[in-house]
Amino acid sequence: MSLEKKKKMSKEQNCVLKAWEVTMKKTQQAKKRANNIFGTVSVAPQTDDESTSTNEHDDESSIGEMYHAEKVLPNGDYYTGQWYDSFPHGHGKYLWTDGCTYIGEWYNGKTMGKGKFGWPSGATYEGEFKNGYMDGTGTYTGPSGDTYRGQWVMNLKHGHGIKSFANGDVYDGEWRRGLQEAQGKYRWRDESYYIGEWKNGTICGKGTFVWSDGSRYEGFWEDGFPSGNGTFRWDDGSFYVGHWSKDPEEMNGTYHPPENEGSLEWDPKDVFNNLSEYSICSGERVPVLPSQKKLSVWNSSKRVEKPRRTSVDGRVSVGVDRAFEKMNMWGSESGEGAADIDSTTRRDLDAEIMRLEAGGFIQSLKPSPVPMRLPRAGKKQGETISKGHRNYDLMLNLQLGIRHAVGKQAPVVSLDLKHSAFDPKEKVWTRFPPEGTKYTPPHQSTEFKWKDYCPLVFRSLRKLFKVDPADYMLSLCGNDALRELSSPGKSGMFFYLTNDDRYMIKTMKKAETKVFLRMLAAYYNHVRAFENTLVIKFYGLHCVKLTGTIQKKVRFVIMGNLFCSEYSIHRRFDLKGSSLGRTTDKPESQINSNTILKDLDLNFIFRLQKAWFQEFTRQVDKDCEFLEQERIMDYSLLVGIHFREASVAGELIPSGARTPIGEFEDETAPRLSRADVDQLLSDPTRWASIRLGGNMPARAERTMRRSDCEFQLVGEPTGEYYEVVMIFGIIDILQDYDISKKLEHAYKSIQYDPTSISAVDPRLYSRRFRDFIFKVFTEDN
Repeated sequence: MSLEKKKKMSKEQNCVLKAWEVTMKKTQQAKKRANNIFGTVSVAPQTDDESTSTNEHDDESSIGEMYHAEKVLPNGDYYTGQWYDSFPHGHGKYLWTDGCTYIGEWYNGKTMGKGKFGWPSGATYEGEFKNGYMDGTGTYTGPSGDTYRGQWVMNLKHGHGIKSFANGDVYDGEWRRGLQEAQGKYRWRDESYYIGEWKNGTICGKGTFVWSDGSRYEGFWEDGFPSGNGTFRWDDGSFYVGHWSKDPEEMNGTYHPPENEGSLEWDPKDVFNNLSEYSICSGERVPVLPSQKKLSVWNSSKRVEKPRRTSVDGRVSVGVDRAFEKMNMWGSESGEGAADIDSTTRRDLDAEIMRLEAGGFIQSLKPSPVPMRLPRAGKKQGETISKGHRNYDLMLNLQLGIRHAVGKQAPVVSLDLKHSAFDPKEKVWTRFPPEGTKYTPPHQSTEFKWKDYCPLVFRSLRKLFKVDPADYMLSLCGNDALRELSSPGKSGMFFYLTNDDRYMIKTMKKAETKVFLRMLAAYYNHVRAFENTLVIKFYGLHCVKLTGTIQKKVRFVIMGNLFCSEYSIHRRFDLKGSSLGRTTDKPESQINSNTILKDLDLNFIFRLQKAWFQEFTRQVDKDCEFLEQERIMDYSLLVGIHFREASVAGELIPSGARTPIGEFEDETAPRLSRADVDQLLSDPTRWASIRLGGNMPARAERTMRRSDCEFQLVGEPTGEYYEVVMIFGIIDILQDYDISKKLEHAYKSIQYDPTSISAVDPRLYSRRFRDFIFKVFTEDN
């Protein structure tokens, strides 16, 4: 840069600084005048003796200083401690009328940092807080003596921790979402103990149980009992090794006595009877969570948010204007405040900034986003396939075939499958004439043949995914008809939904079927190894062959519907990490809650709690490595968002927003409140509904793209956060990098930037996908 340009830039910057100084002085003078004329407003009622000192403090707080306050709040709550901008901020003590207390650190009216919360029952929690939740390292002591020391995430035990129960039992190990998970040791009061793997609060996996008399069982467990291969040893050296099961018919093994001794009169079922006496303590339930305690000051009707002003060039005030808005806190609702900046000063300042923008000396300021609203609710997806529909006979054929295939199958004994089970030739053809046969029922459809691909594999997958066969058949083959989506996807294949929205049926091309069968063994091993995989769940692969002159084959796969949730989905995004063609082609007027938006439509960054984010990154890496090894590309992350807070008018409420009383207290509003989430988290029966990618609480930070960057994938953060519940998973995993995709890549690379197109080599696709996803999903700090 030349010396002349540097001097020019310095001169321009000095102009802006002088304009700022003039504005600041005028603003400060206006504030002093406002104080003399109007006085100040306090949240809490005060006595005459307190009024003088409190006003002096309020004068200090009005110019952004923290001070010590002692306040009796309108509902009878009491607070003493540091105060800032009408909220507890710093260190302070809050006493609720029901007897709950909190002593510790605050931030903008929320418990944040280290503190101690006490309940009327005598229970206490001492440790770290975040956004009102017990979050971090802390110790909870229950009224009856239960004690937990360890890690917390959003009021739940999550991470390593030690739980000492009132009856003398102790658990030392890992926790997840409030339950024992992964590795841990549980010691009973009689000194017997188990050390090994846990799942959802029960003994499950590989582990060792040692009794106080010295005998032990080493092997596999399920639901708290031996299941699978295992060995029971006595302290005299004898042992029993075999396959264990609650079902006596599946139980088999061999007893090995010590040297020079005969056989033993012993029944392995004695182990099951003995273990039934060793139960896992559930511990105490916290009646009221700290995050459910509301502060009286939050509902002060005397704090009214002032509308944001518009500058002379039409922009809503952003950047430097925000400083003026924060100072102008004595204005009326109309925005005509005593401390408002005079029009001449504002016009001069705006003109100066515009001139510098035009000269390229400062970056162009982006307009502030308009308030967000809940999208228009979409109708229930799909057209019901009733009699007379063009695919009515096909639907009957599918349901008849599935009922026959699932109903005749025997239960799965072991999830360890032989290689032959994955052979693509492992298929069964069944003929379905209208009059019926010895094995098939009569029906009103046309004659067809039915083929099951690798039936044992998919039967094992359904067991692995905890799908009940009766429920599965009821969803797919019950009295309710399937629904056909209004139009086929980009691939030309059709989608059908079950009436309860639990399952989706997709027709498949022959090439896709071949790819799936080729990678089926790897898919099975992957989902078995990683319980929290984000990869879509498949439940069956079938084919219907219509007889007659057409001889048409229809192949289809049954998979889980990702968006089958108790929460309404307000926004849906299909994310790949590419930019070419990655925007919706619908006009704004036609976009509703069912519309699938794409990468360039995304206007959020999703912030996950630390423990969730770490698990998320690990799983995305594992899933992408699996897909890369199978030469799969063109997959995407399907994301659904449920906004937790919305006003009666349908406007989304940012987290921490100060709204007047009653603004959004409408029971019919389509939202999930913070209290609802706390209730969900505090109810052990519903913890299972929260998992990686399923019903996950998170914060969505709104973003805005720069106007001078057409294909900016991730916008600039605005600092505007929304409390959300998220659902997401990886879909479309059956497209390999075949010759057609290679030709597509070569052709489009001539016309466009090769890095912007979807059809790229699987290794490059995996790397680009992960880079993008890890920008969109970040840790909530």
